Amino acid sequence: MDRLVSGMAKPQRWYERFPRAVPIGIFGLTMAVTLLSVFGIERAESQRENAQLVQTAQAISGGLERRANANAAYLRSGAALFATQQMVNAPLFQTFISQLRLDDNAGGAEGVGWAMRVERGEIAAVEAGMRDWGVRNFKIHPLPSDDQAYAVPVMYLQPETERNRLALGYNMFAEEVRRNAMLEAERQGRPTASGKVVLVQEGNARNSPGFLIYMPVYAMAKAGEQRRLKGFVYSPFNAREFLNSAIDTGIDREVGIALFDGAAVPANLLASLPIAEPSGNFASRELTIANHRWTVQVEAASSPALSMLSLVTLLFGLLVATLLLVLTRLVTQQAAEDRIALAWFEQQSSIRNSLTRELNHRVKNTLANVLSIIALTRRRSTTLQDFADSLDGRIRALSATHDLLTQSEWGTTPVRAVVWTEMAPYAQDSEMHLEINGPEVELAPNDALSLGLAIHELATNAAKYGALSTLEGKVRVTWQMLTPELARIEWSERGGPPVDASSARKRGFGTDLIEKIVAHELRNPVDLRFEPEGVRCNLIIPVRQPGDFAMRAGR
Repeated sequence: MDRLVSGMAKPQRWYERFPRAVPIGIFGLTMAVTLLSVFGIERAESQRENAQLVQTAQAISGGLERRANANAAYLRSGAALFATQQMVNAPLFQTFISQLRLDDNAGGAEGVGWAMRVERGEIAAVEAGMRDWGVRNFKIHPLPSDDQAYAVPVMYLQPETERNRLALGYNMFAEEVRRNAMLEAERQGRPTASGKVVLVQEGNARNSPGFLIYMPVYAMAKAGEQRRLKGFVYSPFNAREFLNSAIDTGIDREVGIALFDGAAVPANLLASLPIAEPSGNFASRELTIANHRWTVQVEAASSPALSMLSLVTLLFGLLVATLLLVLTRLVTQQAAEDRIALAWFEQQSSIRNSLTRELNHRVKNTLANVLSIIALTRRRSTTLQDFADSLDGRIRALSATHDLLTQSEWGTTPVRAVVWTEMAPYAQDSEMHLEINGPEVELAPNDALSLGLAIHELATNAAKYGALSTLEGKVRVTWQMLTPELARIEWSERGGPPVDASSARKRGFGTDLIEKIVAHELRNPVDLRFEPEGVRCNLIIPVRQPGDFAMRAGR
């Protein structure tokens, strides 16, 4: 071999002139390649760690949402019950709480309470009444300020513990953060969380913040009357206990977790679960719980300067340069594949969670409508066949509107499509006089279902007794914009049999469905009149933008 090499051109043997520099250069080149490989491995590990942090933040956010939604469901059920009662007394409230089984389903809450709206002039009477009912030393505090017409004191709070008894009589409306949350809940009519507060139950522990979720309760109002606030069903939360209860056992606890009221700044910190060795590597996720914006921040634990894989790679680089290069390539390729896999799984998980929440929400709404239809149809039916026929028509109307919503992927649905779908059996008859006209107006899914039911009931009544029962009758369905957020739909019948004034006063299921269920779902009163020349009905419906209800919009 030496002779063969010696027969080659001499200039190619340059390394022979540097017996020390060449080994050092080879060593330096090998170490450079090794260090680059280690750098690639560490970068991949960092990206994987970041992806895991994001996934952990999403899992914690999901746990918080599940806990808050479960509590909101309890508050909604309490609001529905108390709205039907003349007075929320202690036996009624205790019966409601016993059905909730708070010991098992508290969801991180301190309990469930009732806070009644008390006018300024009724404070003394309410205090005396509560003392008569066995609540010793009950006193509303602090009293309303001069610009406040009423107070909202805590009347009951279960479970009844020494800690919860500290809150009885506290006028939550006197404190700004709580007052703002109650006013927002009253305005929107749904569970609303407050900002960062210190619960009255905490006493002198001012470093233990929490929050409250309020659900307004309104007195039953007749059609056309303004709802009157009776009070609030609410739940107080210690933020740290709530955060602990919402963390699933499968979540990696080797991370620091912080929950903020709004932006992730120290002044907004609600609760934190720190770690012994923080790394300063954070992942944040914003979420909205009970109509209030929160931020979850997850911090990774401090890790060694080099991972085990990097140390092994460095050792093999010092020993065998070629093997190090091969190993580095395999590890880097594997890390890239891991990142792609993590990104794909993250995307699929996000889509699955979104679809699950969307399906759960809409199935619940549909089942609630079906249950209401069945209950009212049963009360109004005199025979089984009458019940079956009425129920079949209404379910078919609901199904037809569902088909429209499915075609639009449960986004917005045009008013024209809903009306034509329900009027299609009559529009196919050339002798029928139908006029359907109006601008392009888009409806939310729930509003489209409610409108479909109303049109079905009006058309069925017209076919049996009104303008669609004669060749001379004419039905006119028109709609127009009232404001950018509201539209009015007008149904009028002419040319049909005269409406008997005595029969018009008899309320059937269709009347109840339109004036109660549909009006409630559309959040606006319905004007239904039985005039001698025919039925007239005016409905006010909310208008939605096409992107507001797209199933995956913005995701």
